[in-house]
Amino acid sequence: MSNVEEAGRAWGGLLATPRLINERENAVYEAVLQTGARVALRLHRMGYQSQEAIRSELIWTAALADQGFPCPRPVPTQEGALVHRLASGQCASVVSWIDAAPIGENGVPFAGTFDQHLGQMHALGQLIRRMHDLTGALDTTALVRPRWDLDGLLGDTPHWGRFWLNRSLTEGERSIVQDARKNAAQQLFRNKDLREGLIHADMLQENVLHDAQGLYVIDFDDSGFGYHLFDLGTALIQHAEHPQLAELSAALCDGYGEGHGLMPLFMMLRAMASAGWIMLRAAPDDPRQRFYAERMLRCIDSYRVA
Repeated sequence: MSNVEEAGRAWGGLLATPRLINERENAVYEAVLQTGARVALRLHRMGYQSQEAIRSELIWTAALADQGFPCPRPVPTQEGALVHRLASGQCASVVSWIDAAPIGENGVPFAGTFDQHLGQMHALGQLIRRMHDLTGALDTTALVRPRWDLDGLLGDTPHWGRFWLNRSLTEGERSIVQDARKNAAQQLFRNKDLREGLIHADMLQENVLHDAQGLYVIDFDDSGFGYHLFDLGTALIQHAEHPQLAELSAALCDGYGEGHGLMPLFMMLRAMASAGWIMLRAAPDDPRQRFYAERMLRCIDSYRVA
């Protein structure tokens, strides 16, 4: 029996062979339960998130969904559990399916007009603010999630890895990265009023869906406790080379209600995290290593002149 079949049994069985739709941190399948419910079945990557961390993610998204926030709702097993551990030790979870399309894709130009793009960014800023405000009213102290705070981003062992050791960097570039890391840490330490809390932390275009009713947020797998503005920096990072980035950034921050002037910092922090993320997920000579390193260096340049 395959892992996906075993997982499906915990939810009462599947009506048909599930369709693999994504395999990054987790293997995500489109599936239909025996009840007829269309769902996303997730087989979580071994060793990435603990069972309690996955459960905490689902407790949070359930609370958001209960308040009307547009995100997937966790579907419990037949025994009422949010997370099921397979015989192999791998964890599985199921969330409701959202039948909508991503707002974009990395490297693919926006299909509509630029005014429409600005409107979408403004709406996304409003949605992120709503998520943060709703979360701020919840008691999240018992939840177990990673840290996207000063130490989790810039400490000796960042959550996604020591980005300054990316092997595609030259010695001179590594020095530039270390200087930027030091300066960013000092700026974050000085800014005591930066709001922190439970954030999505992976607000890429592929994780924001849209239809005629509006926007939806999916894939909370990397969520954790950190700076609220990190969600905005992440939402902008795929537009780092856009010729009208300043206007897109302003629209996002206008919708959110703050963040103007700090986006070069938080885009750079996301670029640094991604340069660390790829180190453990691709061979040293994989071209993606250099792609993320070069984007980090460009974001550092933007941060230095901001």
